[in-house]
Parts: sequence; structure tokens; C-alpha cells
Amino acid sequence: MTTSVDRPRRALVTGASSGIGAATVRRLRADGWDVVATARRADRLAALAAETSADVVVADVTRDEDVEALVAHVRGTGGLDAVVNNAGGALGQDTVEDADLDGWRTMYELNVLGTLRVTKGVLPLLRERGQGDVLVVTSTAAHGAYPGGAGYTGAKHAERMLATTLRWELVGEPIRVIEIAPGAVATEEFSLVRFAGDAERAAKVYEGYQPLVAQDVADTIAWSLSRPPHVNVDLLVVRPRAQANNTTIARTGV
Repeated sequence: MTTSVDRPRRALVTGASSGIGAATVRRLRADGWDVVATARRADRLAALAAETSADVVVADVTRDEDVEALVAHVRGTGGLDAVVNNAGGALGQDTVEDADLDGWRTMYELNVLGTLRVTKGVLPLLRERGQGDVLVVTSTAAHGAYPGGAGYTGAKHAERMLATTLRWELVGEPIRVIEIAPGAVATEEFSLVRFAGDAERAAKVYEGYQPLVAQDVADTIAWSLSRPPHVNVDLLVVRPRAQANNTTIARTGV
């Protein structure tokens, strides 16, 4: 989709150094978008830029000054039509009784306040375009609980409420607010980070069934952003066929 002046649409993708974020950069570039990709790891971003020709900015969405510099870069290099708030993650799977408070703080900073910082920063840029999209990648964890998941599900519920409330607050403006809520997605890092580098434990999350892969979610994101301007995808939940809910997965051979 192009604008009335026939220029490519431009998107900012956070958490772009791996997983869903990197796959989204690749898919949007393939679809003809201009993309600004941001994450903390400069080496990964450099490789992504070499592969896709995306513009890249090293930034940590939990730092005010980084987000301010990111927004200034986007403004100074062409403005913005859409933001994909993808940066996030889970740490641990402790019970509430044994919860790691530092881990909870980190999850709230990244999943909730990071999304808030970026969204606040780019809303003026989207308004300048006269039409724009705020897309938030939450999780099925934003729509249900499970034992050992209170820190992550709590953060994702808060992120979901951020998106839902923003949609209500912007009603009447030509800005769409879209939530994509993936279920089990096998990426190179999500479960590995969650379980502090325990590769065996991380692999068991995806044993005995076919999980989603990052490209599946990137396809969903690209489709949602490509809808005609009068169409808003409020919420799209995408799971593996084998996953009925957060705790029910049909596994075979295990």
C-alpha cells in the first residue's frame, strides 16, 4: 500500500534483532515498505541491514534517552506510517510465592513501559502523516493465566490494556490500534532467555507438536497492516493448531 504521493509506507519495528521482530523487518521489506529496525544489539542489526537494506538504530526501549533519540532519527529521516511494538520477553517461570522481583520489574519495563515510551514518542509522527498504525505484539499470555506465569502474563495483560485503552482514546482519529497475540512460537531466543540459557528446558517447550515460527507471526503482522484504511484488526490471536489454550497442547511422542 502506498500513500497519495506514491511513496512507500514506512514502519518502525522494535525488538528487531531476532525472532518475530527480525522476521517482520524481512517481510515488510519484501512487501515494499521502508523500515526502521531497532534493538539493543548493534551486530545483529548490522547483519539485518546488510540483508534487507533496512535503516537500523541501536536503542534500548527501557531507556528514555534512547527512545528520544530513536524518535528524533525517525522524524529526521522521513517520518512514520506505522510502529510495530514487538520488543518484549519473559523471564523465569516462578510461582508467585517464589517470584523474582527483579525479573518482574524487567518484564514490566520491557513489555509495558517500553511499548508506552515508543508509542508516546511516535504518535505525533503518525498524526503528521494523517493516517497511521500502532501495532502491539502481545501474547496469548495477555488473555489468560497459567501456573508459574504471573509475572509475564501480568505484564502482557498490562500491555494489552495499553493497546485497548489507546484505541478507545483515539477513536475518531485516522490511527488504527492493532493487537497481535501469538501463542507458542519457536524462535531462537524466547524460551532460551526465559530459562536463563537452559537449552534443554527451552527445547522441551516445543516438543511433540509443531509450534508457530517467527515468519508465521510476521505474515500476520504484514496482513493486518495491509488492510484498507477503514478496516481495523482490533485483535488477532494466532496459535499452533495443536495449542488450544495456554496450558492445553496436543503433544505426540512424548
